Parts: sequence; C-alpha cells; structure tokens
Amino acid sequence: MSFSGKVVFVSGGSSGIGAATAREFSKEGATVVIVARNETKMKQVASECEENGKRPLLIRADISQDAEAKRAMEETIQTYGKLDILVNNAGILRYGTLLDGGALAACDQLMAINFRAALHLTQLAAPHLVQTRGSVVNVSSVDGSSSVTPPLVPYSVTKAALEQLTRGAARELAPHGVRVNAVSPGPVYTDIYDSGGPHPVDNSNITTPLGTISQPEEIAHLILFLCSDKAKAMTGSNYVSDNGYLLLPV
Repeated sequence: MSFSGKVVFVSGGSSGIGAATAREFSKEGATVVIVARNETKMKQVASECEENGKRPLLIRADISQDAEAKRAMEETIQTYGKLDILVNNAGILRYGTLLDGGALAACDQLMAINFRAALHLTQLAAPHLVQTRGSVVNVSSVDGSSSVTPPLVPYSVTKAALEQLTRGAARELAPHGVRVNAVSPGPVYTDIYDSGGPHPVDNSNITTPLGTISQPEEIAHLILFLCSDKAKAMTGSNYVSDNGYLLLPV
C-alpha cells in the first residue's frame, strides 16, 4: 500500500494504536498530522516516523475542547491545503458504577473524548474529505458491542455511540465518495489502562482463543488497509480484530 501524497490526521497519535498508525502511514509515504496532548510523547513518535518517512506535523491540542479541535483542523488545512484521511483514535478509559456513584462522572469524561471529539472532528473534516473523496476510520472497541462488567459500562456506551456515528456518517457521506469505517480491537498492549481509575485492569489475566493479545501495529495495519484503494467498496462497517475474544463466554 502506498499513501504517497496523502495527508492523514491522527488524533491521539502520541501513544498506543495512534502512534503505531502514525508510524505505519509514514512508512507508506503519507504526510501525517499527529494531534495529542502529550508533547514529549509526540516528539518521540515524530522521531520514529522520520526514520522511515517524513517528519509529521505535531499539533498539541485537547480535542475535547471545541476551539482546540477546530484549531488543529484549521492548521492542518492551512499547512497542506487538503485532507485525505481522518483517524479518530483519541480515547481514554475511566471506570464508574451506579453503586459507587462514579458512573455519571465517568460517562461525562469519556463522552467528551471518545465520542463528542470524534463527532466534532468528523464534522470539521467532512467538507475537505468530500473534496478528496477521502476516508475516515474510527477506533472503537469490542466493548462497544459485548456484555461488560459494571465498571466498564460508561466506556462501552461511548464506543457503541462511536459505532453508530460510523454508520450514520457513512450513509451521509457515501454519495460524495467518502468512506467511513470503524475498527474494534480486543485486548491490545497499550498504556490506556494505566490511567483508568480505581478499578485497574490486569492485562496479564486476559486470555483469548488464539492465546495472544494484539500489538498496536496489528490494529494500525487494519486501519491502513481500510484507508487504501484495496478497501474501496468498504464503508459503514465495523471490523473486529480481537484474537477471538468475543467468542469467549460472558
């Protein structure tokens, strides 16, 4: 796959799946824009991208804030004059249950990043993607469509919402040649669990039928495929990469 000449906007590109996606797009010749809050980590990812491709444009922004999301998109267009691919990857994990009183606060925090920011960025990007007949990939989770433990309910709700956004945006933008898909990873080795809150998740206890947990690069490869010409007939779908995790009994 070659993405030479393509401009790719990756939110949450300073770590995990977002960082891997930025690196893989860079390897394939794309011009990458990394948007995240952690400037130190962004610079590290930029150096890694530069080893095999162009140095990305780095934009430090909190995309849960409307003005900052708008600024990030405007800077991208002002710098490169177009946008070909939007990867809505930014996400956080918070825990809360009805009985511990934390469900509502967790939901508010999660919705702001995991869903609302993605909706806003997609709205900002849409006119530019129409011009390039581009594509969007939303990074969801198997938790958006599976039974979950109570502390994960707020997180799962945001991912279910993101999947509905995927289908709705795909339907609206298809007449303009813009494709919108989602990927739903199962367990992945990332640092998202480190800041989850008072209900820590132990990755070492997670099992899958294939006996493995994905590396971020595996999800990045799926994202690149969905943005490529090889997937030109694919839109409005959610692609699961979970090593068989959803096959396990609840």
